[in-house]
Amino acid sequence: QVQLVESGGGLVQAGGSLRLSCAASGHTLAGYAMAWFRQAPGKEREFVGGITWSKGTTEYADSVKGRFTISRDNAKNTVYLQMSSLKPEDTAVYNCAVGLGVYRLQRNYDYWGQGTQVTVSS
Repeated sequence: QVQLVESGGGLVQAGGSLRLSCAASGHTLAGYAMAWFRQAPGKEREFVGGITWSKGTTEYADSVKGRFTISRDNAKNTVYLQMSSLKPEDTAVYNCAVGLGVYRLQRNYDYWGQGTQVTVSS
């Protein structure tokens, strides 16, 4: 069983930056991957990006490529989502999830955090 706790959300102006954290506990993440998803009001949850735990290989959605960066701290069992050049359309609840690889479909992830709200004002 893996427990995930996100933090770092908040209100930021367009063009600003924010860093989200997702701390994992309860199980080693070796051999797993962690991803970030987001869900805006009235929209379906969408893949933001992910990282493999062992090699640190990353993958991003086109909508955030070049603006968002995912990294990990193995010692802290934590993954970060650094968000820059934020836009109002980035406003959403952001969730982290753990699965056996980086997949764009949420059904491939077994464990989810509770989510953290990110609001970008124009």
